[in-house]
Amino acid sequence: MNVAFQESKGSPRALDAIAEALLLPSGIDGIYARTAAFEDVVNALIALISRDREPGAEVLRFPPVMSRRQLEKSGYLKSFPHFLGCVCCLNGDEAQIRGAVDRFEAGEDWTPGLSAADLVLSPAACYPVYPLAASRGDVPPEGLQFDVASDCFRREPSKHLDRLQSFRMREYVRIGTPAQIDDFRRRWITRAQEIAAQLGLAWRVDHASDPFFGRGGKLMQVSQVEEALKFELLIPVRSAEEPTACMSFNNHRDHFGITWNLRLASGGVAHTGCVAFGIDRLALALFATHGIELPHWPTAVRKALGI
Repeated sequence: MNVAFQESKGSPRALDAIAEALLLPSGIDGIYARTAAFEDVVNALIALISRDREPGAEVLRFPPVMSRRQLEKSGYLKSFPHFLGCVCCLNGDEAQIRGAVDRFEAGEDWTPGLSAADLVLSPAACYPVYPLAASRGDVPPEGLQFDVASDCFRREPSKHLDRLQSFRMREYVRIGTPAQIDDFRRRWITRAQEIAAQLGLAWRVDHASDPFFGRGGKLMQVSQVEEALKFELLIPVRSAEEPTACMSFNNHRDHFGITWNLRLASGGVAHTGCVAFGIDRLALALFATHGIELPHWPTAVRKALGI
């Protein structure tokens, strides 16, 4: 894959210089109020990505929460427990709940009264689609395609604007044979680079791995790179030395097929893959490259975005 950044006409600006105009702090690292200018670019990016939706893709928009049991079954707790966000609620009768409120009003810790609900915060937009697809029966010979999106959460506090705890993810998901997944991913790696060029961004595509948890996770990272299961489109938002992954191209092989008994019409286990767009990161990359004033952006970029 590309080993050097493809040049753009713009050059990254210091994020500190543009942060105040785009993302307003909430007091919690990685959580920001988004300005109108930022949201205008986000909406334009969403429209641009939608124009590339492949024929036959089913559009699904998921809420920012999902079933805790489904996420547990998917293996997320084993692989990424350090990122997981659970929904907790005050349970019990009126007296028990009132007791927690009274402790709060007395300046005491009221949180021991919380217990985990049957919901978690979605860590990626695609997780709910696999059990849904499996519930419909065998995967047809032509496979399945989905266009999914969700507000996502990963417990990863950071002062860097390109590492949000709450962020928006758009994904195209493919379910089918290994050959269908390989073709889908190759096609989207090419198309993603075309999109980055349209947007006047510097970029490169490289092997990548997910941040699996613990010492065992290090071995999984090495295996993921060696088997070329994940690539990322990297943009120098903060710096060329520490580029930001703004799109990823993933081959899950038969992991979700086995987990959810996703079967091909031929009787084999279905494979899955996805291409993911970090919407907030892409928007930030555009501002970092072209500046805060949209009218001053290159004409070709504004035309591509329809702004």
